[in-house]
Amino acid sequence: MTVLVVTNDFPPRQGGIETFVRSLCDELPDDLVVLTARMPGDAQYDAGLSFPVERDRTTMLLPTPRVTRYAVQVMRRYGADRVVFGAAAPLGLMGPALRKAGARRIVALTHGHETWWAGTPGARQALRRIGDAADTMTTVSSWCAEQIAPALSTAAAERMRRLTPGVDTSRFFPDCGGEQVRKGLGLEGVPLVACVSRLVARKGQDTLIRAWPQVLAAVPHAVLLIVGGGPDRDRLERLAADVGVARSVHFTGAMPWEEIPPYVDAADVFAMPCRTRRFGLEPEALGIVTLEASATGKPVVVGDSGGAGDTVRHGETGYLVDPYNPVATAVRLVELLTDPDKARAMGAAGRAWVSEEWTWSRSGAVLRALLDIR
Repeated sequence: MTVLVVTNDFPPRQGGIETFVRSLCDELPDDLVVLTARMPGDAQYDAGLSFPVERDRTTMLLPTPRVTRYAVQVMRRYGADRVVFGAAAPLGLMGPALRKAGARRIVALTHGHETWWAGTPGARQALRRIGDAADTMTTVSSWCAEQIAPALSTAAAERMRRLTPGVDTSRFFPDCGGEQVRKGLGLEGVPLVACVSRLVARKGQDTLIRAWPQVLAAVPHAVLLIVGGGPDRDRLERLAADVGVARSVHFTGAMPWEEIPPYVDAADVFAMPCRTRRFGLEPEALGIVTLEASATGKPVVVGDSGGAGDTVRHGETGYLVDPYNPVATAVRLVELLTDPDKARAMGAAGRAWVSEEWTWSRSGAVLRALLDIR
């Protein structure tokens, strides 16, 4: 049996979904083929893989008749009889054609944007067709499942299964390079809160900046380390200046994926007060970086948005906070910065939880079962 993975979300492009899909590929049998789009640096990246990658001529796969025919050709060329859609919407609309071409099992992964489809007329009907064409539609969090299920037929909703991303605990672990990062940034011995994420409004870095004067009142030498790039950087830098904390907020800019673990490890506390925007259409589906922070032994402070609550055991591995309330966020940050014993205990509990329940091997076993791979 051969598995065909059809996805727009694949390296060398970086992102949470790209990491999710790529890591699941490592959990599948070697007779695997990926169909994806063209992107800068793809030839060099693909050359280092143990499985073939077919790149369409476009920079984004859409379920057009031409792309569907190409997917069928790739499927037949490699003798694939299992199909995974890296993101259910919209590529899962190719499901009936691939089924007709010989797909015995079809699994369509969802990540969060499908919740928007579920609540939007027209797109909702398309999502229903995707669910009916797949043997299983997966969800990354209980919240996502609750949002998507009403848009599906009863039979498709009953076939839904939870498939979460895992955490590579061999990359994210206590003392994986944080001291070197602190030394390089001149932050040795400084109380440090880190937010590692793309700089977009949904991630809530501005809530941290608005909370920072209150944090500094209790912990005068504390530094907020904002790791990542994105379109919101200029606005965030202006905000830091406006509230008078620019000297205590450090922006690293975009960082390569392989260099991220030491920046998480550098923190005393990880914080990402993510929030739901656009009248509920733009939530946080899960937030794997929060679990990566727990894997490094850090207490976490996370915004109550969408499925983000699944990534923290409130009061045990960290805290869930109102992402629109800087004062409440500051209270939790100050609590953890001024009580290192509690912070260490929460970090240790998070590490144990992630190591036991959020592994790629566990996620891979779920996917193989859904594909009926023994």
